[in-house]
Amino acid sequence: MEEALRAAQRALEMGEVPVGAVVVCSGKIVGRGWNRNFTDSDPTAHAEIIALREAGVALGNHRLGACELFATIEPCAMCAGALVHARVKRLIYGADDPKAGAVYSVMQVLNHPQLNHRIEVTGGVLAGRCAELLQSFFQQRRAEQKETR
Repeated sequence: MEEALRAAQRALEMGEVPVGAVVVCSGKIVGRGWNRNFTDSDPTAHAEIIALREAGVALGNHRLGACELFATIEPCAMCAGALVHARVKRLIYGADDPKAGAVYSVMQVLNHPQLNHRIEVTGGVLAGRCAELLQSFFQQRRAEQKETR
């Protein structure tokens, strides 16, 4: 999770929402991502998607069944769906996302009974640090918006 937090810091430095993710397979990081929506003008450029893409290239396979994904926040519906399609073995995430979380908070995309793949989930890992990074970012953004009014 420390590596995912470092990736989130890179997003923050780029002016992006500070979310980071890493894919680990056999104890080695094979994919790393941070939010790049603004930078890439890409609505799908979430940290998890970028990390999954990098892992797929590194392993030469779109199926990542022996891999774990560490994310600083509970994945959204798009990212949760990508985890299912990639057949990731385990998801470890930091902070819950009460507005868009698709593991437990808003909807349950992972481990939905109609889907044919199950993912082990561990939430709340370094949750305080992960949440603080996001909360600070949005507080700063709101303060900047007030100044421009």
